[in-house]
Amino acid sequence: MLESVGALTGSPWIYAVIAVSILLDVFLPVLPSGVLVITAATAAAGSATATGAVPRSVPDILALVLCAATASVLGDLVAYRLAWRGGDRLDRVIARSRRLTRAQERLGEVLARGGGVLVVVARFAPAGRSVVSLGAGAAHRRVRDFLPWSVLAGLAWAGYSVALGYFGGQWLGATWLATAVSVGALFVAGAGAAYLVRRPAMREQETGA
Repeated sequence: MLESVGALTGSPWIYAVIAVSILLDVFLPVLPSGVLVITAATAAAGSATATGAVPRSVPDILALVLCAATASVLGDLVAYRLAWRGGDRLDRVIARSRRLTRAQERLGEVLARGGGVLVVVARFAPAGRSVVSLGAGAAHRRVRDFLPWSVLAGLAWAGYSVALGYFGGQWLGATWLATAVSVGALFVAGAGAAYLVRRPAMREQETGA
């Protein structure tokens, strides 16, 4: 896989493929955008190992981070605007989902207090980005309350994913093992983020009980 992806990472098309994948996974969280970012960064690490320097050709590490972060923020804004304009149909969809309803309520409270760290943490959780972006739009939260945290979340997620792939490739070589270890670390971060997002709800249930 790395050999075939390596051919793609040598072309500027890698940025377009990554951007489209990240843009779409706010609606289709099953898309492996994180895996793709890590694989590209691992391939870049292989190039750096061969030349003995941080690669300045495609894929460039800084460009990879900026591409992933920008696509993440744009995807968040698209979901936010669609949910804002969703009207009664989207309200009914959210009402049928306990998870979306709870997330919408919590997000409104958190953003109102200026505690948008939830937006950053949720970016790492499975489907957390979708829940937060759609919830913020459906609740008609102000874009100035949501956007800065979305930017921070996109940069944090992109930087973490690229760092995993790049340093994993540096330490273990541009191999399946490096990619698997890096992807595993991304999943561990996702599991931790999911726990942190759920923890306030768990405390509320215990208090109510």
